[in-house]
Amino acid sequence: MIRFSQSQQRKQIFAESKLKLSVAVLFFLLANFSLHSQIITQTIKGVVIDKQSQTPLPGVVVQVMNSNPLMGTSTNEKGEFKITNVPIGRWQLKFQAISYKEKYITTILNAGKEAVHNIELEESVIQGQEVVVIAEQDKTKNNNKMSTVSSRVFSAEEAARYAGSRNDPARMAANFAGVSGANDSRNDIIIRGNSPLGVLWRLNGLDIPNPNHFGNAGSTGGPVSILNNNTLDNSDFMTGAFAADYGNATAGVFDLRMRQGNNEKFEFLTQVGFNGFEVAAEGPLNKKKNASFLLDYRYSTLSVFKALNIDFGTGDAVPQYQDITFKTDFNTEKAGKISVWGIGGLSYVALLESDKKEGQDLYGYSSRDTYFRSNVGAGGISHTYLLKNNAYLKTNIGASGSYNYISADRIDTSFKTPKNLKPEYRQETQTIRYTFNTTYNKKFNSRDFLNAGVYSDFYNTFFVDSTDDVFGYNTFITLRDYKGSTGLLRGFVQWQHKFTDNFLINIGVSDQHFLLNGSNAVEPRLGLKYSLNSKQSISLGGGMHSQLQPIYIYFASETDSAGKRTETNKSLDFTRAVHGVLAYDNNFAQNFRIKTELYYQYIYNAPVKNYPGYFSALNLGADFNSPNVTNLVSEGTGQNYGLEITLEKFYSRGYYFLFTGSLFESKYTGSDKVERNTAFNGNYVTNLLAGKEFKIGQKHVISLDIRGTYAGGKRYTPIDIPASIAAKNEIIDASKAYSLQYPEYFRLDVKPGYRFNTRKVTHEFSVDIQNVTRHLNVFQQAYDIKNETIKTDYQLKFFVIPQYRLLF
Repeated sequence: MIRFSQSQQRKQIFAESKLKLSVAVLFFLLANFSLHSQIITQTIKGVVIDKQSQTPLPGVVVQVMNSNPLMGTSTNEKGEFKITNVPIGRWQLKFQAISYKEKYITTILNAGKEAVHNIELEESVIQGQEVVVIAEQDKTKNNNKMSTVSSRVFSAEEAARYAGSRNDPARMAANFAGVSGANDSRNDIIIRGNSPLGVLWRLNGLDIPNPNHFGNAGSTGGPVSILNNNTLDNSDFMTGAFAADYGNATAGVFDLRMRQGNNEKFEFLTQVGFNGFEVAAEGPLNKKKNASFLLDYRYSTLSVFKALNIDFGTGDAVPQYQDITFKTDFNTEKAGKISVWGIGGLSYVALLESDKKEGQDLYGYSSRDTYFRSNVGAGGISHTYLLKNNAYLKTNIGASGSYNYISADRIDTSFKTPKNLKPEYRQETQTIRYTFNTTYNKKFNSRDFLNAGVYSDFYNTFFVDSTDDVFGYNTFITLRDYKGSTGLLRGFVQWQHKFTDNFLINIGVSDQHFLLNGSNAVEPRLGLKYSLNSKQSISLGGGMHSQLQPIYIYFASETDSAGKRTETNKSLDFTRAVHGVLAYDNNFAQNFRIKTELYYQYIYNAPVKNYPGYFSALNLGADFNSPNVTNLVSEGTGQNYGLEITLEKFYSRGYYFLFTGSLFESKYTGSDKVERNTAFNGNYVTNLLAGKEFKIGQKHVISLDIRGTYAGGKRYTPIDIPASIAAKNEIIDASKAYSLQYPEYFRLDVKPGYRFNTRKVTHEFSVDIQNVTRHLNVFQQAYDIKNETIKTDYQLKFFVIPQYRLLF
C-alpha cells in the first residue's frame, strides 16, 4: 500500500508553522494594497460552433452582461469572436443566435491571462426565432450530447476553487452526489457503492490508465494526480447509466479534455503548492496557420525540500515524483483540426521501517521495508474532419502505458542479517496499450442526430511476482509469471431524437468483444428527458454495462506439488451491470438548482471462488494490493441502490454554495450464497461547500472557501489475533467479512485566498487548511507483527497546504 507518510508530532508542528507563515504573508500582501491606479483590461475571445455538427457559427451575438457601456461583438465566418479592453474581474457572457438556444457562461478575467472559450450552441426544434433559456449554466449541460442522467460538467476553476480538492479533479468530484472519497491519502472515488476499479478515465477521446502518481497495478487512484488542473478544459463526470459511446466501465466515467493553448499571445505560469513546483508556457506556433502549443512541468515539492536537507520527520519516506503535460493544436481549412498531446509521470517512495524514528507513522506494511516505483504515460493524435451536410469524422490514435515495481523485505530479529532483513516479496508489472478509434457524427436536422463508432485496444503486458514466507535458502515461490498480448474490440451506435424542445430520447447499443477468451457483451442504452417548463425536467436513464477484470486477474496462477503452474482465471467473463436512474431537476430561481436522483444497479457475472467462500472481485480496490486470487468463476452478484440530492447556487453576486447528500446500500453475494455488505457500503455521505469573494477596488480579491464532509465509516473485516500471532502475519476472520464499520468520517476544510492583479501580471495566494477540527478519522486497523497487537492508523490530523501562482 502506497500512501504519504506522516509524523504525528513533528508534522503537526510543521503544519502550524506553515499556517503562521502563510497568514503573515497574506497580511503583508494586504498591507501593501494600492487601491488607486488606472483600469486594467484584458481580452475575451473564442470560437462558437454548432453542438451537433461541430461547424462554426457566423453571426452569433456575444455580449458582456452588465458592462457599462454594454460591450459585445459578433462571430465572423469562422465562428471566431474577440472582445478587447474588458475590465478584469468576473463576467457573464451571453451568446445569442437565430434558431439556437441562448447560452450564458461565466468567465474570470485576470491581468496575466486572456480568457479563451470554445462555445457550443444547441439548435432549437422551433425554427426562425430566438429561443430564450433563462440563465443556462454549463453545469446543467454536458459536453457529451447523448448524456441524459447522472452526469455533470465541471471546470478546472472548480477543481482549483473548492477547499480540500488540491487542484485534483477526482478529489473535486468527491463532493458530488453519489460519490464517496472519505480517504485523505488517496483520490480513489467510490461511486454509488461500486469499487473504484469500475471507473473509466478518458482523456481527449482516448481511454487511459490510472492517471495518478503511486498508482498500483489495476488501480484507478493515487495520492497525487498526474492530470494538471492548469491544462484542463471543461470536462464531464458521470455516475451511472452513461451513453453508448462509453464502454468497459460499470461505476462511472471521467471524460476529460485538455484546453487549447493561446494561438495569438505567449503566456506563462509558475506555481508552488501541494502538487509541486510548476512552470508552464503556451502560445502560437504559427499565427497564420492558427497553430498553438501548451506545455506544463511539475516536480515534487517535498523532493526539493529533501534536496535542501529540510526534514519533515519522515526520514527517507519522501514521495518523489515529476510529471509533464503538453498539447499542440493545428487548425487547417482543408485538413481539419489536428491535436497532438501527451501526459507522463514518474514516482518513487521508500517506506523503511528499519530506519523509522520514534513517533513516526509510515503507514506501510508492519515490520517491512518497502520500495515502490510507478511510471505512467499516455499520448495521442486527434483529428476532426468536417464533412458535407452537417457531418464530421473524429479519429484518435495513441498509446498509453504503466509500470510498477515493488520490493518488500521482512524485518525479524531472528534473521542474522544486516538490519535483520530478508527478502519477502518482489513484483514487476508493465502494460502497454495501443488504441485506435473513429466516430462518425451526423446532424440530419434540428431534431435528429446520429453518432456511431468503433474502438480497438491492444494490450502488451507482463506481470512477474514472487514471495517467500519461509525465509529459508532459495525458497521464493513464483506467484505470477506471464507475458503476452490481447485486445478489446468495441462498436456502438446511438441516435438522438427531439420530439419537441421539451422532449427528447437518446437510444443506443454497444458491443464489446474480448480477444483473450472470446467473451462478448451487447449493451443497450436508453435515455429520456421531458422538460415540464423552462425550469423543471424529469429524466429517465437505463442500460447494460460491462467491464473487463484487471488484466492481472486473468493470469493469476497456482503451483501444484510438482511445481507446475496453472492459470485458472482465463475464461472469466465481463462483470456486467444493469443501471436504472430516475431524475428530477429544478432550476427554481436564477442561479439556483435542486436535483434528486433515485437509482438501482444489479451486478452479475462478478468473479467469485469456484468453491464456497466470501471473496468477490466487487471488493477489489478496497486496499492497495494486486492479489493473486485463483480458481475464479463468473457467478457472483451484487446490488446498489440509493437516493441522492443536490442543492446548488451557481457562482453569482460574489458567492456560491453546494450541498449534496446520498443514502445508499451496497451488497454482494459470494460463492457461499451469503449476502454481505461490500467493502464500500458506507451507507451515507453528505458534503457542504460554500465560498465568497470580496472585491476591493479593481485589483484585489479576497476569497474564503469552506468544505465539510460527514460520511459513514469504511467497512472492514476484523483481525484474528491468535491466528495472526501463530502465523507471524496478519490473518483476518473471514467469517465476519465486511461486517464491521469504522466510526463516521468527518472533516472540515477552510481555504482563504488572495488575488492581486497588476497591469500584466496576476498573483494568486491561498492556504488550504484541512481538517481544522483535528478530528480523528480511522484509516485502518493493522496487525503489528513486532508487538503482536492491533494498531490503529489515522488519516490526516491537521494539514496546511499553501499555494502561490503567478500568471503573466
